[in-house]
Amino acid sequence: MASVEDRVIAVTAQVLQLNPKEIKPEHAFTTDLGAESVQSVELVAMFEEEFGIEMDEDEALSVQTVGDAVTYIAKVCEQQGIDV
Repeated sequence: MASVEDRVIAVTAQVLQLNPKEIKPEHAFTTDLGAESVQSVELVAMFEEEFGIEMDEDEALSVQTVGDAVTYIAKVCEQQGIDV
């Protein structure tokens, strides 16, 4: 199974129509990757679907970078008993 980071990058690339090889953990969703607010909400929904979790929308939308999203999603998965 792909790592949490690989899956976050794959979803991000799909939603933002970017090459996954160009997405790095230190990239900010808005400033570096060009995500707009509608896309940010779509990312949250897609991450929930990809990982089978429910995230607090305000918390999830406050995540700034790809690496922070990986950490946050891994934490939510652990809290909700989802094996990643």
